[in-house]
Amino acid sequence: MTPAIENRQRRIDDIEWLRAVAVLGVVVHHAEGNLFSWNPAWLTSLLGHFDMWSGVDIFFAISGFVIARNLLPKLQACQGEIGTASRRAGAFWVARAFRLLPSAWLWLGLILICAWQFNRIGAFGSVHTNTMATLAGVFQVANFRFADAFANYPYGASFAYWSLSLEEQFYLMLPLVALLLRRHIAWLLVVLILAQAIMPRTLLTMSLRTDALAWGVLLALASRLPVFVRMEPRWLHDRRWLQRALTLTLVMAIAALSALESLTIGHRVSLIAVLAVILVWLAAYNRNFLSGIDSPIKRFMVWTGQRSYAIYLIHVPAFFFIRESWFRLTGAQPQSGLVLTAVFLIAAAVLIALLAELNFRIVEKPLRNLGKRLASRIEKSSGEMA
Repeated sequence: MTPAIENRQRRIDDIEWLRAVAVLGVVVHHAEGNLFSWNPAWLTSLLGHFDMWSGVDIFFAISGFVIARNLLPKLQACQGEIGTASRRAGAFWVARAFRLLPSAWLWLGLILICAWQFNRIGAFGSVHTNTMATLAGVFQVANFRFADAFANYPYGASFAYWSLSLEEQFYLMLPLVALLLRRHIAWLLVVLILAQAIMPRTLLTMSLRTDALAWGVLLALASRLPVFVRMEPRWLHDRRWLQRALTLTLVMAIAALSALESLTIGHRVSLIAVLAVILVWLAAYNRNFLSGIDSPIKRFMVWTGQRSYAIYLIHVPAFFFIRESWFRLTGAQPQSGLVLTAVFLIAAAVLIALLAELNFRIVEKPLRNLGKRLASRIEKSSGEMA
């Protein structure tokens, strides 16, 4: 069996590398209009040809695979024991809450404080707007607010939380559906993917898109079958040039599709989800097909991937913080220019990296470990009662 299947708790560097690609793509996408109020021509041109708003779809595919490969076998092993199954589902929700909510709520609170006390140029938006956005984020309905607000009214500085709410809605339902359908869940996932490929992609359905998540779960189910081992692309072994070429082609294809307005958004999202799950499939074997051999670049990407959740939460408020700080230091709005663009880029990179590291070490990692311990106790109690 492959290392990824033998030890499901082991870190997979390719998964972290892929998370880094996703979050860096989203950060670059959001820099236009948020970090750079003047929108540099080079950035506008780049995003016109290669955009990565679809980094969230890569996140979805990763998340579906990583979560389901641990959760679904535990639930399917319950064999109809409702009490055991409910405690295992509860353990999953507890671990997930401790993994995500403390950091999410911390940055929602900090955004509110900035909107109230550090907002002379109004980049963060009004206190009222951010209060409504905070409530949407806390109650996990940010995707519905995002769909309603898009191009209609300001969302607030926490607009990136829409994807977090969608994931939590999906994972609230996944254990329940898995217990209800058991081994037939794959058919529901296939129907979900096909339905979204056919149906029109409105603002609401875009904010509810779950095809990449469903693909990730299907991949997790497939990873438990003998065919998964036979499907390993052994032709990539020891062919670093081919690994790099394939990885670059898939990532650039996703970026090009994101910017290709000649295709409908629905077709693009469906194709992006397929390409994203192919990348996750390559990563799942834990053979370093994507990340390659150990190098400074790989270590940077793995570091970034491990902190990708914090980076995702932090990058937009960090952009606004830099703009506000510039105004307070100079007394003027930033103007276009190569030097100022470089200053803003460096400031953003340093600030995001520093805050992400602090969040990872002080908030995310300790509370994630606490959540794991609590979840383990709940699971053990289910074993004792069984």
